[in-house]
Amino acid sequence: MTAEAITYHDADSVLITVPTGGYSSGQVLLLADGRAGVIESLNSLAAADKASVKVRGLVTVAKTASIVILDGGLVKWDHSANSATIPTLVDSKDFILGRAVGDAASAATTMVVDLNASKESAYISLAKSAFVSAPIETAGFVRAAMVGGSFKAAFSATAEAQKIDLLSAQSFALGTNWIFEAVFTVVTTADADVGDLNIGVANATHATDCDSITESCFVHCDLGADLNIDAESDDGTTEVNATDTTIDLVAGTPVHIVFDGRTETDIQLYVNGVNRLAASVFTFAAATGPLKALFHLEKTANDTLCDVLLSLMEVRLTADVEA
Repeated sequence: MTAEAITYHDADSVLITVPTGGYSSGQVLLLADGRAGVIESLNSLAAADKASVKVRGLVTVAKTASIVILDGGLVKWDHSANSATIPTLVDSKDFILGRAVGDAASAATTMVVDLNASKESAYISLAKSAFVSAPIETAGFVRAAMVGGSFKAAFSATAEAQKIDLLSAQSFALGTNWIFEAVFTVVTTADADVGDLNIGVANATHATDCDSITESCFVHCDLGADLNIDAESDDGTTEVNATDTTIDLVAGTPVHIVFDGRTETDIQLYVNGVNRLAASVFTFAAATGPLKALFHLEKTANDTLCDVLLSLMEVRLTADVEA
């Protein structure tokens, strides 16, 4: 009997035409509709034949060595290296592949990814959640705006104290196995030791001094004083002062940070996919919460300019929040 139908794909796949040069099974690619895809099978390697491309579900892909990607995090496909990596700003032929399924250790060479899992699926997300902001200015002005899905914060050249913040309206309780993730770029740093940038989680914001917040875990930068990326925490009882991660800021270069709060008595920090200050016990042992995501940029009375871009800020909860 002559075959009456040939099945190329199912609901989790799409059908595409093989271009000149062909594809190989398992190849990762970016489709014309913006989705990531993985070649499942080929009728033929010849151009103009049809290939089934998986666009939904779990796939195991090659992973960039010597970086950690935590459960639920956005995963970028590095086109030039043909491997999954952390989601700094997408350049050239790179694209977002999906979200990590489970933790991928530094030594791992492969990882599992949920293809095309929503970029906005986090519990708190810069792209979808409500945030509040209370700029501080007098004669001058600050610039704070969402620009193309990113948050842009900048000071004016006015010799006065100024502050720009972004505090999530939604909070999360302690004990919810939280992970905080962000990508920021210091485009123009302050020209003197008068600027402070803090990004992380806290129980509140502050009008002038982020160090006065009672419960917090931050990446901290003394903009203009040095290029150090520091980290600190305070739970109202135990304070870990700003400590150098030994990673320096480079103007115009994105920085990827993750706080792993799944063990709140020993919060771990990752900068650009590498565990930093592992022996420094950032802790919320005495905190009461609830906590929120916070971006906080401040300066004292000085006319310095400063320009910071926040392209990702999210909180993921990896436990039943009602338990």
